Amino acid sequence: MDITCNRCHQSVPADSCYCPACGLPQLVYSNEDGAGAVPAERWTEAVRDASSVEWKPALRAAMMLAVPAGFLSCGFSPVGPLGLFWMAAASAWAVSLYVRKQRPAWITMGAGARIGLVTGLMAGWLAFSATGLAMFSKRYFLHQGQEFDDTWRAMDQSLSQQLQTMNSDPQAVASFKKMMFSSEGHIGLVLATALLCEVVLLVFAAAGGAIGARLTARTRRPEI
Repeated sequence: MDITCNRCHQSVPADSCYCPACGLPQLVYSNEDGAGAVPAERWTEAVRDASSVEWKPALRAAMMLAVPAGFLSCGFSPVGPLGLFWMAAASAWAVSLYVRKQRPAWITMGAGARIGLVTGLMAGWLAFSATGLAMFSKRYFLHQGQEFDDTWRAMDQSLSQQLQTMNSDPQAVASFKKMMFSSEGHIGLVLATALLCEVVLLVFAAAGGAIGARLTARTRRPEI
């Protein structure tokens, strides 16, 4: 009769006292005539918790995928608008590399999400750093700051027109325009946008890691 593991439901050889997929100890009984249940054999294999993460190899896998994902997601990349896809794909791939190199049978979706979150943090930091460095170089070294000024000027004019059509307190509108159209207001808007983008990227990265763990668990087979 086939024996299946109570935790991962993979097939367990009849003469094995632990699951070859997840390492869960199995009780072995004898069905021979005249023989009762015998005590479980002593196992020497280490039981690995599928929800735990070995962070040293996990960080190596995350860094390996975070670097290309970060550059692909930066603001000056021609494929930058697909940043959410790059983050999710990089996180899922990092989980796959981690499982392949460590050779655990599977990891939980929570463990995969944690690896994906770390991958997203690295990639997001690299993406925003590369974008900021490119903007700084374009303005101060390439002397192409007029493009940024024109963009801000168009945004200010559009916002000013919208405020004029609203029946609001003139004094409040004037204070709001003074705050938003100042250099500090522009910096605050950029930082708020960057923070919002980073949160969204992290959500997609964690989801990608969880999906990668799920797919890896489905494709892995016990090594008998």
